Amino acid sequence: MTSTTPIGRWAARGAAAGVTAIALVTGLSAVATGAAHASAKPNPGTQQVTGHLYPVAGQHDYAAACARATAGHAACLSLVRTNVTPHRRAAHPNAIPAGVGYGPADLQSAYALPSSTAGAGQTVAVVDAFSNPDIASDLAAYRSAAGLPAANFRVVNQNGQASPLPATNTGWGMEESLDVDMVSAICPNCAIILVEANDNSMSNLGAAVNTAVSLGAKFVSNSYGGGESLSDPAFDSQFFNHPGVAVTASAGDSGFGVEYPAASRFVTAVGGTSLTRAATTRGWAETVWSGTGSGCSAVDAKPSWQAGVATQCARRANNDVSAVADPNTGVAVYDTFGTGGTWLEVGGTSASAPIIAAVYALAGAPTVGTSPASYPYAHTASLFDVTSGSNGRCSRATPVLCKGQAAYDGPTGLGTPNGTAAFHG
Repeated sequence: MTSTTPIGRWAARGAAAGVTAIALVTGLSAVATGAAHASAKPNPGTQQVTGHLYPVAGQHDYAAACARATAGHAACLSLVRTNVTPHRRAAHPNAIPAGVGYGPADLQSAYALPSSTAGAGQTVAVVDAFSNPDIASDLAAYRSAAGLPAANFRVVNQNGQASPLPATNTGWGMEESLDVDMVSAICPNCAIILVEANDNSMSNLGAAVNTAVSLGAKFVSNSYGGGESLSDPAFDSQFFNHPGVAVTASAGDSGFGVEYPAASRFVTAVGGTSLTRAATTRGWAETVWSGTGSGCSAVDAKPSWQAGVATQCARRANNDVSAVADPNTGVAVYDTFGTGGTWLEVGGTSASAPIIAAVYALAGAPTVGTSPASYPYAHTASLFDVTSGSNGRCSRATPVLCKGQAAYDGPTGLGTPNGTAAFHG
């Protein structure tokens, strides 16, 4: 029996104008461009962060940076942990403060990565919507605190020009901080290009992906998603079909169900895990994060390398691989735009997509003309298998789509990085 996700699921969950933001302190920053924010009372138990966050149904310990997506648009997928105390600055200028999530050394250890020796000469592009005017200085602060070298970093608009940049937006600004911090954490020797789309329409975000590739990036991270639509196959060919380029996309943060562009057969769909320290040889343990998206696409064709995988899906099965995304086992992010210069613990599959893009970069340039999304399927032994946890209910006949299990499963795909061997052709 084939399991599918209804088209337009995200649109049906409500337009941005119908979502109430959480205003977390007085003295709020300007309302984010492109999202409607109603007045709201502080959410009990939340950390005090300057700016706006959006409640997540059924969750009290984290909130979303962006409003839900309307039809034809995407939402950023950053989730800010709200049950821990943020830090306005590090105790020492060259240290990430304790208690705000994993830093570069943690992530490099968890995934056995050669971050200090690999990645030189590679360029990772991050595609986001709108603009964060503090992004360069925030990235410099993050890298300094983490003991990383100064970044080879630039920001361009969706046409590849340094100006004019798009209108600002605090939610997407948080997303940009998360994305560039995660690329830095995993591949500090990589150059980073942030391509800012004019807005969060899928067409403009797609145009930004094309620009990223035209600028020479062989690795492109997309930490956003929206509902599937009948336009997706056209978007696939117009924006995401880039042989020889590793394009990653976040699987979504709403549990079992599929989002686009992660559903595209031309991208590596990245799910999310909960990552914790463990008394094992690896030193870490992972389970399925309950919020990660997964399932069967209702629209996109199944790529050839998924033959025999998730046979319950007549079309593309999500996901391919995964990395940490649980906000409660989240990553440290430095963001001043809309948060007043705070170190925050952040998660969502917005964290896992740039992590995987940067792992591809550590592995080296993809083979010309190939589909990098296929690489992990040829190197399954070089991944950490995630065999426990679930992200919602699916048919008893199709538990692979929503439950962690040996070998392939929907929420975590083939697993998480164990070095870089699974990410090279």
